[in-house]
Amino acid sequence: MGEIYALSCALVWAFAVVFFRRSGETMPPLALNLFRVGISSALFMVTLLAGGQGLWHRAPLGDYLLLIGSGVIAIALSDTLFHAALNRVGAGINAVVDTLYSPLTALGAFAFLGERLDGWQVAGMLLVISSVVVATRMAPPAGTSRRTLVSGVLLGVASMVALAAGVVMAKPVLADADVVWATSMRQLGALAVLAPAALFLPGRRERLRALRPGAGWKYAIPGTILGSYVALMLWIAGMKYTAVGKAAVLNQTSTIYTLVLASLLLGEKFTRRTALAAALALAGVVLVLRPWAVSASAG
Repeated sequence: MGEIYALSCALVWAFAVVFFRRSGETMPPLALNLFRVGISSALFMVTLLAGGQGLWHRAPLGDYLLLIGSGVIAIALSDTLFHAALNRVGAGINAVVDTLYSPLTALGAFAFLGERLDGWQVAGMLLVISSVVVATRMAPPAGTSRRTLVSGVLLGVASMVALAAGVVMAKPVLADADVVWATSMRQLGALAVLAPAALFLPGRRERLRALRPGAGWKYAIPGTILGSYVALMLWIAGMKYTAVGKAAVLNQTSTIYTLVLASLLLGEKFTRRTALAAALALAGVVLVLRPWAVSASAG
């Protein structure tokens, strides 16, 4: 059953990315991220209450600080960069760049948590990096310059660095904490930073105007519900009911779904170079996560 959850997570996330791409046409990245985090925070709070839990758990102050800090880095910063990259390079190229998450997380766990890093994982990292290099040579969306393409890829890379850093930061807490509670704390930590940033950073009027009910909401609302709540709940279920490595690889099939949906629904080109980048990325992720090794150790 866990495999079905993981594959469903990948498909739901791919549809969410398409919605985010459309909503990004009228909503600036910071405004869209604040919109996402505000709605998803409310949804997770309702989920906590429905499950008979409260927001405050008996946990050390350090756990709260790590989760909040993780939310600031991996949600407030990373997702804002993600939307900026998505607006520049489109859903397809961004999906390839997003595969950096797995090798960067493994590298961070090796550097800061003392986890083992072997030759297979290094080879996988090199494959994923090569896929990103190929992505910079892919055809950008219509009207996008080569300079914008490269800057978008770099923003996407920065987004994945921040995401991996935030996950590695929270990992010691996530090992023992209730995942829905921990996710709620991370969302609230991000919201505490995004709200004042949206109000006081330059461009406030444009952001506030985008947050009013308008055309962008018809894409932002379903994208938020699918990507920031449903996909995350499916991700949790997949990790719970099957081997972590297997679930992570199945989650990464979102790259294929996103490329296909970007071609069908957004009119983005699917070329041989696109297929090569996706193949290199997915092969690299499989080597980094090696689900067969996880299954063998679990057995």
